Amino acid sequence: MAHFFLDATLTPELCPPGATVRIGGSEAKHAVTVSRIRPGEELFLGNGAGLMLHGVVVDASPTELSLQVTTSTVTPAPLPRIVLVQALAKGDRDEMAVQAATELGVDGVIPWTAARSISRWEGAKIAKGRERWASIVREASKQSIRPWLPTVADLVSTKQLAKLAGSTRMLLLEPSATRRLTEFESDAVWPGTAPGESVDTELDIVLVVGPEGGIAPSELEALETAGAQRVKLGDTVLRTSTAGPSALAILNAKLGRW
Repeated sequence: MAHFFLDATLTPELCPPGATVRIGGSEAKHAVTVSRIRPGEELFLGNGAGLMLHGVVVDASPTELSLQVTTSTVTPAPLPRIVLVQALAKGDRDEMAVQAATELGVDGVIPWTAARSISRWEGAKIAKGRERWASIVREASKQSIRPWLPTVADLVSTKQLAKLAGSTRMLLLEPSATRRLTEFESDAVWPGTAPGESVDTELDIVLVVGPEGGIAPSELEALETAGAQRVKLGDTVLRTSTAGPSALAILNAKLGRW
């Protein structure tokens, strides 16, 4: 199995083929003590911003890993971006959604305190919760060898989410919707767009997933008023941990990512 490690300080200019790249800190320690990387093995390095290096390990110690670069590529950021707004959920269901969505290619994650969220981030838990999600995103990105590391935004309220709806294409995953996500087209007419007017295909597509009890009626009204649209995945009701990743898989196919 290929190994992949991240170092945000790497740049394309400093990593041409033939160059020797060195990383230290926790990534080097993990590579040597956990993954047991040894000289002569091949692996990938990236910076989480599109750069992907492949090379051969020339030196490996718990404090520093050296790689001789064989290939260096830069992958452009995907457009449109797909962002998952995941409501806080009890247990680890929200974390399961974040992990799976990252593996499936989501470009950003936003934690949301929904009206029906049983789990709450308050006080010191706000920063701790975001750090936890960022760690999950990082590890899932490494596991799936992704050139781009998804962003993890600050916790938002429904009011803040409604403001976001005005500048994105926001889709509310809601079982009561009449329109299916499989009917979605990237150039579809959205609220505020006149008939025949083209839609900016670079606008973020935002998938909103509610908690265990679903999105509350008052939240649906507020978000739809702000410009969001309801869509459903099918005739069954999915858990909060599976709805987002399922929707993401559909959009990957629709947008030609897969």
